[in-house]
Amino acid sequence: MALNKNQQLLSKIATNDRHGENSPYFDGWKAYDKNPYHPIDNREGVIQMGLAENQLCFDLIQKWIRGNPKASICTAEGVHEFKNIAIFQDYHGFKEFRQAVANFMGKARGGRVTFDPDRIVMSGGATGANETVMFCLANPGDAFLVPSPCYPAFDRDCGWRTGVQLIPVNCDSSNNFLITKAALEAAYERAQQDNINVKGLILANPSNPLGTVLDRDTLRSLVSFINEKKIHLVSDEIYAASVFSTPSFVSVSEIIEEMECDRDLIHIVYSLSKDMGLPGFRIGIVYSYNDAVVNCGRKMSSFGLVSSQTQHLLASMLSDDEFVDNFLKENSERLAKRHSLFTKGLEKVGITCLKSNAGLFVWMDLRRLLKEQTLESEMTLWRVIINEVKLNVSPGSSFHCSEPGWFRVCFANMDDVTVEVALERIRVFVEKQQVKSKRKFQSNLKLSFTSRRYDESVMSPHMMSPRSPLVRART
Repeated sequence: MALNKNQQLLSKIATNDRHGENSPYFDGWKAYDKNPYHPIDNREGVIQMGLAENQLCFDLIQKWIRGNPKASICTAEGVHEFKNIAIFQDYHGFKEFRQAVANFMGKARGGRVTFDPDRIVMSGGATGANETVMFCLANPGDAFLVPSPCYPAFDRDCGWRTGVQLIPVNCDSSNNFLITKAALEAAYERAQQDNINVKGLILANPSNPLGTVLDRDTLRSLVSFINEKKIHLVSDEIYAASVFSTPSFVSVSEIIEEMECDRDLIHIVYSLSKDMGLPGFRIGIVYSYNDAVVNCGRKMSSFGLVSSQTQHLLASMLSDDEFVDNFLKENSERLAKRHSLFTKGLEKVGITCLKSNAGLFVWMDLRRLLKEQTLESEMTLWRVIINEVKLNVSPGSSFHCSEPGWFRVCFANMDDVTVEVALERIRVFVEKQQVKSKRKFQSNLKLSFTSRRYDESVMSPHMMSPRSPLVRART
């Protein structure tokens, strides 16, 4: 087969399709970029509901920055630190930054566990952190199990440049998509039969896209599973402080304090992108209980360090206990309020969501709007929502969901007015679908009734010839 020009000029890594950019998950973003909604300039544009971004507490951070000008090297009060921040820093990062992040991680987990700042490895966002872990733990061709539905960009983060495979462990709505040890065992055995070397299990807790937290018993069973198989567990806890109602979040760091296991197999990925709404700062964290991973990951972090200026600012901010405590409380309350507003708006038009208490999104059930319970029908519905309703929501197939008709919808990246606009668009769309369904039902009913009358006229004794055997039998 002839190679195209790019395949001839570029590397296999550069040209392979593991980035996933052509998936519906990213296609929805492209539709938004081409025609973004604006309340004044473009009221008919696409509303971005495919981006899990927290914009609900920017005012709190801005207020702190205004009140702490020394934390920035771009102010008259803080510019005297410019030289110390601008010169070369090694890949360990500022000690005060690692200490502040360790303290914040503990607070985000309710203060039930502490973290060692010397085990914190920096990276360029959770994307870089997940890739760093894969580079440390696996060879090209090795595999990690991942419960599905799962974060779509895991494919890119974990596999594009590393060559690591992801093997979905299918979960379904029969138990609210809860991962079970039986499902893990089945996926592991299938991989073994296919001669695939399974190096670990990666999961997001709280879940993206489900918005749920794993209970203590489930976490214990997962730790038990990886310990038995002698494979790694990577727990992406990027939404740890974005839990807004019961049950509370339980970190794998708590579980390993309660049970015996090989701690060298336990690794946590974290970031300030979601819990503090700072994705542009690119603060990713690998926290490993394995000394070799910490040392290796720190060397690799040379390729994706957090800037010194960012470290300097956040070391000061996260060391302010009063601010952090108030921020975590207020963030939880605002997320709960927005979640309630959005889900109740959906309920008014008969749309339900998986019961959730965490994250920046809901797992919306549109199965009843599918013409058929198939992937093709899900994609048809998704295209209508993107192109006609003008909402960028993400179809479940993007998350490797085995059941058609589920969609992730983000609710925290916009203001209240835009939420109301989005809900109104959904209401109008659902009502149109109901009208279409009613007309189709009435048409089918009319056709069925007409057909039945015809059949009855043929078979009715009153219409039969006196010579009919059936008539003679009744006389």
